[in-house]
Amino acid sequence: MRTVYNFASGPAMLPRAVMEQAQAEFLDWRGTGMSVMEISHRGREFQSIVDQSIADLRALLGVGPDYDVLFVQGGATGQFSMVPLNLCPGGEPAAYVHTGHWSGKAMENGARHCEVRVAASSAATNFSTIPPRESWQVDPGAAYLFYTANETIGGVEFHDMPAGSGPPLVSDMTSNFLSRPVDVSRFGIIFAGAQKNFGPAGLVVVIIRKDLIGRARSTVPLLYDYASYSGHNSLLNTPATFSWYVAALSFAWIRRQGGVEVMEENARRRSGRLYRAIDAGDFYSNSVPAQFRSRMNVPFTLKDPALDKEFLQEARAAGLEALAGHRTVGGMRASLYNGMPDAGVDALVDFMGDFARRRG
Repeated sequence: MRTVYNFASGPAMLPRAVMEQAQAEFLDWRGTGMSVMEISHRGREFQSIVDQSIADLRALLGVGPDYDVLFVQGGATGQFSMVPLNLCPGGEPAAYVHTGHWSGKAMENGARHCEVRVAASSAATNFSTIPPRESWQVDPGAAYLFYTANETIGGVEFHDMPAGSGPPLVSDMTSNFLSRPVDVSRFGIIFAGAQKNFGPAGLVVVIIRKDLIGRARSTVPLLYDYASYSGHNSLLNTPATFSWYVAALSFAWIRRQGGVEVMEENARRRSGRLYRAIDAGDFYSNSVPAQFRSRMNVPFTLKDPALDKEFLQEARAAGLEALAGHRTVGGMRASLYNGMPDAGVDALVDFMGDFARRRG
């Protein structure tokens, strides 16, 4: 089978060991004679997956007993509405830090359910930076303070958590979840879609401080109320069982590798090599200042955009898939999530060097 490295922003490349285990267990999950997709979510077999996945995730991030770990159907976009529906029952104001496309989407959805107040924005730098913390204007009466930990399109990442006291901190960590240690105790809510760093699409993990559960109005649908998931161990209705199962395999795999500390080392090493290749000459460029560059999503452009199509065609022929940039910005983008091996980055860097020599 031809080796292919998938640099898509999501659904993204999973660790090969995880996929091989899922393949081996696909027709007969642990002697049951049934696929994991066939066993009942109410049975003891699936309950063992639930229990182990929560235990592994708590261990990986040091999640304390004052937090619930929830597994919700759908993706992070649904959380853009669930957060205000649960934390702003009367339409109270909420503060947002606007650093790019996905924080903008969160604000757009949030405005349907609460009064959105922009605490800070990097629009003036075309969303290539993060506003200095001292410039933020956070309403102390806001129901929460929201930020997107990593902007996948612009390639901008928070490398430190926002400091200071104030409203509960809420973060969309979809694209850098489990890629580094996180002090969960500083957050009210962390959520992350599965399809980038730990599983297939269709599932989102929500880590929520327990005192924030139960605030939704009675008119909020049950499946949009965090209390419904907390009170039923995320099994109020049939969950995305296969996505949950693969997520559980991924959590176990990360633990075997040495935990999120090792994932952070991997991310720094892989992204560092790619950024050095981009910065080595004038054929490729990245417009994000070094201190804000994402370790997960590396956008770059070619000196001559007329070569973009040829670059993508040759890259695909070389087994380097999904390198086209987001449709709103063009150029290229390489996503380097937990499942991307060093060999994939090495192959990309070698290809880029060869392409620049031949076309530069």
